[in-house]
Amino acid sequence: MPDSSRVRIDGKGLRCADVVRVARRSASVKLNQDAVRRAESTYRLALDIGAKRSVYGRTTGVGANRHAVVDADTADEHGLRLLRSHAGGTGEPLPDAIVRSTLVIRLNQLAAAGSGVHPRLLHALETALRVGALPLVHSRGAIGTGDLSALAEIGLTIAGQRPWHVGSLDPVPISPGDALAFISSNAATLAESVLAWHDLRRLLHASHVIAALSFCALGGSPEAFSEQVHGARPHPGSVRCAAEMRRILGLDVDPPEGRRLQDPFGLRAFPQVHGPALDAADALERVLSIDLNAAAENPLIHVDSERVYHHGQFSTAYLALSLDSLRAALHHVAELSAARLSDLVEPELTGLTPFLSSGPPGSSGIMILEYVAHDALGQLRHAAAPVTLGTAVISRGLEDHASFSTQAARSTSAAISAYRTVLACELLGAVRALRLAGTELPDAPIGQAFARASRRLPLIEEDHPLSGEIAQAEQIIDEFADC
Repeated sequence: MPDSSRVRIDGKGLRCADVVRVARRSASVKLNQDAVRRAESTYRLALDIGAKRSVYGRTTGVGANRHAVVDADTADEHGLRLLRSHAGGTGEPLPDAIVRSTLVIRLNQLAAAGSGVHPRLLHALETALRVGALPLVHSRGAIGTGDLSALAEIGLTIAGQRPWHVGSLDPVPISPGDALAFISSNAATLAESVLAWHDLRRLLHASHVIAALSFCALGGSPEAFSEQVHGARPHPGSVRCAAEMRRILGLDVDPPEGRRLQDPFGLRAFPQVHGPALDAADALERVLSIDLNAAAENPLIHVDSERVYHHGQFSTAYLALSLDSLRAALHHVAELSAARLSDLVEPELTGLTPFLSSGPPGSSGIMILEYVAHDALGQLRHAAAPVTLGTAVISRGLEDHASFSTQAARSTSAAISAYRTVLACELLGAVRALRLAGTELPDAPIGQAFARASRRLPLIEEDHPLSGEIAQAEQIIDEFADC
């Protein structure tokens, strides 16, 4: 549902959750006037410094053209030439939510007042977000050293040089020094990363509920989640995961024993495998929170020292490595989900029929779910491959490293989609097993979750196509994030 609240933009307090509210729920933004005044001071300082010394991208070309001095007679056109030459993105257009996310992130970064852009660009971004105007931004054209193509497309749209995708604004002039200052950012990559972080964090939370349903269907041992066990090896994520399982299952101080002395790894090692993913999501949030509020433009116009600094803050190694780590952890978590699904179709573990079938001998039941889950797991495995093992040497050898954080963000979005399917297959298996067994669940969050799933998922005992139920289960998973 729409969000009627406002997100304050001051260049230092933007949170990941704020970005999601603007991107997904169309929350409005309010630009802090102190930030605008500071941006104005930085803009004037940039003009003054540029009149006295060479400033990369303002009085010179960019990349290997860094020593080419801009002709004073054509300086007014320099900014537009730079935007036009860099607006070479291709591929599918970015979804509207990612574009809105990009706009609010770039606005907040500019409000940090290190770029030296004219304040009218800040007002243009604020207005676009307020009225719902969106540029058309292509997905391909960055390697983790600045979203140059995407931001050039946005800059040209604001300048009236490209048509708007949704809505419109009156054209805004581009000052000679505005172009590089505006596009020197990884805002689009951060935008996709923030939305991926949000979606994955919710999926990881919902995973506790689904694993708990499988735990009940398999008659798991609560010893694996005991406070004493995890206090003896207190990694934050596994401690949190075990505590969540105790809460969801309503385990008291002296819970009953499980069916087996030792459970399969899918139950027994769940906190140890799921915990690193929780920790990796927290680590990614810390990286994102810094970058959302960073004045990372090259060069940095530093108003307090009245100096200009040329630097490498465009590098996004922190972000790329955090995303790679999170996807690797997620793959382990998804493997355990697929393992629990295999446990659910095994009669020796459930006491039910093979594949939870209910028809004549030879009925397949939910056999196909294992194929679907492992197909999705295979996709996730490919998406989990680290992008940070590659690099690029471009611009006549001057730019000889790239983090590929943009590709890491894309891979993370793909991994999330695949993981949701794996979880949906496990959810269908767990709910079916509990219903066939007539298991009574405690008056705890697990019981409420089972009741919700049972209302939404039909119990069709004979063999039938499961595609619709998989899609329905994927929707229910999002609701479990709030259990």
